[in-house]
Amino acid sequence: MKKLLSIAALASAAMSMNAQDVQLTLHPDQAQNVIPKEIYGQFAEHLGRCIYGGIWVGKDSNIPNIEGYRKDVFEALKALEVPVMRWPGGCFADEYHWMDGIGPQENRPRMVNTNWGGTVEDNSFGTHEFLNLCEMLGCEPYISGNVGSGTVEEMAKWVEYMNSDTNSTMAELRRKNGREKPWNVKYFGVGNESWGCGGNMKIEYYTNLYRRYNTYARNYGENRLFRIASGANGGDTHWMDVAMRECRYNMDGISVHFYAVRDWGTEDDPITGIPMGKKGSALIYSNQEYYEIVSKSLELEQIIRAHAEVMDKYDPEKKVAIMFDEWGTWYNVEPGTNPGWLYQQNTMRDAVIAASSLDIFHKYTDRVKMANIAQVVNVLQSMILTNEKNPSDPCIMTPTYYIFKMYNKHKEGKFVPADLSCEKIQVNDQEQVPVVSSSSSIKDGVITVSLTNMDVAKTHTIAVNIDGVKKATVLSGEILTSKDVHAYNDFGKKDLLATEAFKGYKLNKQGQLLVTVPAHSVVTLQVK
Repeated sequence: MKKLLSIAALASAAMSMNAQDVQLTLHPDQAQNVIPKEIYGQFAEHLGRCIYGGIWVGKDSNIPNIEGYRKDVFEALKALEVPVMRWPGGCFADEYHWMDGIGPQENRPRMVNTNWGGTVEDNSFGTHEFLNLCEMLGCEPYISGNVGSGTVEEMAKWVEYMNSDTNSTMAELRRKNGREKPWNVKYFGVGNESWGCGGNMKIEYYTNLYRRYNTYARNYGENRLFRIASGANGGDTHWMDVAMRECRYNMDGISVHFYAVRDWGTEDDPITGIPMGKKGSALIYSNQEYYEIVSKSLELEQIIRAHAEVMDKYDPEKKVAIMFDEWGTWYNVEPGTNPGWLYQQNTMRDAVIAASSLDIFHKYTDRVKMANIAQVVNVLQSMILTNEKNPSDPCIMTPTYYIFKMYNKHKEGKFVPADLSCEKIQVNDQEQVPVVSSSSSIKDGVITVSLTNMDVAKTHTIAVNIDGVKKATVLSGEILTSKDVHAYNDFGKKDLLATEAFKGYKLNKQGQLLVTVPAHSVVTLQVK
């Protein structure tokens, strides 16, 4: 039985720890499942400053831009090698009418974004702007279609507009608006959060709607839609059970949404009246609060297992994929910002959660084929932040951005099963947090090992054994670390958090690779 440590006992326990207090054994000969690059997907919603002021500033802006896309943000996303991006929502998707966002921008109608802060939406960023951005970034677009307030005809025509190469009215309209060839969009979602903001439906009702709407979302030419149903909120297995029973032959994937959030009370958005909750600060938190959010994020694994068990009843061949197309941390907005815009900072705590969440996704890629962190710029656990007060300031990359960049080495490698033995920290009567999270992959004979020390206070040394390898050779190593777990990157300051070369490893006489990882840090090694 593994020893459990209370948070208060951490300091005294440090004196009695063995030099190698964590044991990790990798089994590369058992590697089978490929980690899809789409696990590292992004999500861009018309929410707050994600699109306007984040991705899009317009061609006439004084802020440096490339065809209207903010130049520094575009370059940061290009460097991140984004594989897939979801748009236009989120809750916004089910009140978005796509024809409002095509044609000359000066003729596009305005609408009030009633979901998020009452912002007036001018529709200057629409289908062309999004799909052209994806093309320039080299990533797959993922479109969320409007079921909540839209019609079957509207959805059918959108798919035709984007994907048809005929002389149909919709294809000719696309050409008139400046795009000759179809974009051949692959990923298409039929509704979003239909259990909530997408229509407050019961699953028994949604399945009939799904089959109806999905019928008229046609394939064009050789392009085949990857059809994604609106799935469960967290661990709602009843929703998954009915969806699989009724729709498994009509869908390629089904979404699941999960946020690491602790709600300590209710507080209404003063603009919309929506209960936002008291979720704690992104910047100010105790060690106890740190562990509580980390523990909450680790519930991701049991949610995947529960849904996979239901899906296996109906689909033992695993033809239907889980798409975690919204996930991440969720705190109170930063003081002085619009409560409906969900702008939050991003610390080393979020980096730890991003890394350990990706570790979990890697483990279940027999079912999980895509994940889209929420969101890409200026909203929730974003990759990039821009300055609302001084928009011309250079954008900053968050700690989560650097985790995604570090983990790129796992893309399309085969997941390496492993045995991990480590202590656990007792958070409260029910919850524990292991001191280390890890995942590994192998590609072209090179093993990538990621190690996250989730202990907020202590360094841990991990003894890494690799089956079939007597003496490992480390080809490269990098680390994301900080002295203070509350550290974050801010405007006008040198980045406190960015990846650095890592040399904190050695081989012992037994051939074990000993890796010493500082508290609340993430390390990635490439080993041969």
